[in-house]
Amino acid sequence: MKIATFNVNNINKRMPNLLAWLKSSKPDVVCLQELKAAQSEFPDGPLRKAGYSAEWVGQKTWNGVAILARKSEIVVTRRKLPGDANDEQSRYIEAAVDGVLIACVYAPNGNPQPGPKFDYKLAWLKRLNTQAGKLLKSGAPAVIAGDFNVVPTPFDIYPTKSWDKDALVQPEARAAFAKFLKKGWTDALREQHPGEPMYTFWSYWRNRYERDAGLRIDHLLLSPALRPRLEKAGVDRAVRAKSDPSDHAPAWVVLK
Repeated sequence: MKIATFNVNNINKRMPNLLAWLKSSKPDVVCLQELKAAQSEFPDGPLRKAGYSAEWVGQKTWNGVAILARKSEIVVTRRKLPGDANDEQSRYIEAAVDGVLIACVYAPNGNPQPGPKFDYKLAWLKRLNTQAGKLLKSGAPAVIAGDFNVVPTPFDIYPTKSWDKDALVQPEARAAFAKFLKKGWTDALREQHPGEPMYTFWSYWRNRYERDAGLRIDHLLLSPALRPRLEKAGVDRAVRAKSDPSDHAPAWVVLK
């Protein structure tokens, strides 16, 4: 079972690249983030033609998350992250697919920091941690996949000081991510590639992709029930080099 996550940065604009990647990579389940499309604007028709069913939570202009599945039913369990009834941002969808519970997440960026946007980011990650605890308690095989907007350690970013004040690398954000691992979740990319940075994001600015000046902010966390099934993990880096690309590349795991 191959499970991938991909921040597409506007699904309608990136459809040619998305469809080409789906055809070449053939993931069984895909978590998409930053759809930048209202609920009615989601392009489920082309995805169905490509062999993928979809469930999504859209939002006009910003945010938006989706789960795609190939040859499997998607049974949605949640369309919103619990813990804040006033939060209207589309950043979470959860579903059962082929015996695995999949949580697709798009965490807040948090910039500028300090400030209300960073406070919202930390509060959102705290709510996600609470929900992650409930998933662990259920005992179900589970994956939390998506754009966490957190660079876990200095090893997960190219050597630079230009990001030092960015919300993605702040100690509070890193501590929030570390709590998932302390609870028993496995960072699949780092588990499989302990000695490689495995960047998933390269800014459009200053030829950062060409210079491999990247960040690892897209993650796949596996519950203890799935860790023994982890066979492979990787990043489809070449997708970032396509014409008019997202600034992210897909990351994936293969489970036995």
